[in-house]
Amino acid sequence: MILTVLISCIALGSIVGFLAGLLGIGGGLIIVPALVYLLPMVGVSSEIVMPMALATSLGAIVITSASAAVAHHKKNNIPWVLAKPLLILVAAGALLGAFIADSLSSETLTGFFSIVVVFLAVYMLLSINASKQRSLPATYVLQFISFITGIIASLMGIAGGAILVPTLSYFGVSVRHSIGIATACGVMVALFGSFGYIITGFNLPNLPQWSLGYLYLPALFGIVISSSIFAPLGVKYASKLPVKTLKKFFAIFLICVAIKMMLG
Repeated sequence: MILTVLISCIALGSIVGFLAGLLGIGGGLIIVPALVYLLPMVGVSSEIVMPMALATSLGAIVITSASAAVAHHKKNNIPWVLAKPLLILVAAGALLGAFIADSLSSETLTGFFSIVVVFLAVYMLLSINASKQRSLPATYVLQFISFITGIIASLMGIAGGAILVPTLSYFGVSVRHSIGIATACGVMVALFGSFGYIITGFNLPNLPQWSLGYLYLPALFGIVISSSIFAPLGVKYASKLPVKTLKKFFAIFLICVAIKMMLG
């Protein structure tokens, strides 16, 4: 069954990587529901399946976000003067989110994930053609937003770009810089969030073999291998396919997945 999960996660990583490159959407929104389905195959109980899915998703995002952040830095897409004040707060939020998740039941985490996914998907549908902007608020306001983003992202197993990119764009930051800042923050979310899940899940008696805290290493390995290969392919086709139309279908797909998770 471990081999089955590994192979399934390699396939999952290829889909996640391609969609991330094509649509600019973090893979956690796909990885988490898929792992909730796959992890019980290796004996993960319903009580811990959600925190394990969240932790493993964040672990995979560490690698993908780091490589993306390096690429954005080389292209001068990250305005570090704006990004640096946000990094510490988003990291603190992600670490806190992991400890909050450890105190919640899998049912509560699943409900939270599903509700926020529906909200993000609906926002995605409504904002595809939106262009209205505001002026940039004070730094402490952005730091507070990044802290809350870190908590929410850690509780959902995502990098936080789905929250930060539209927020920064709304406040007048260019899309290119918004994505660059969100990618840098995503590294911190994934790193500190997964670290928090390792701590909170360390030495738990009912974890499956090959676990590091709540991280399930075979699934992590499979996702990372294929997503790193297929992400550049998604970027390549981003200019050739109708991305706006695909985002609409993807948003509808996310809503269906969230409803399915809520219904069990």
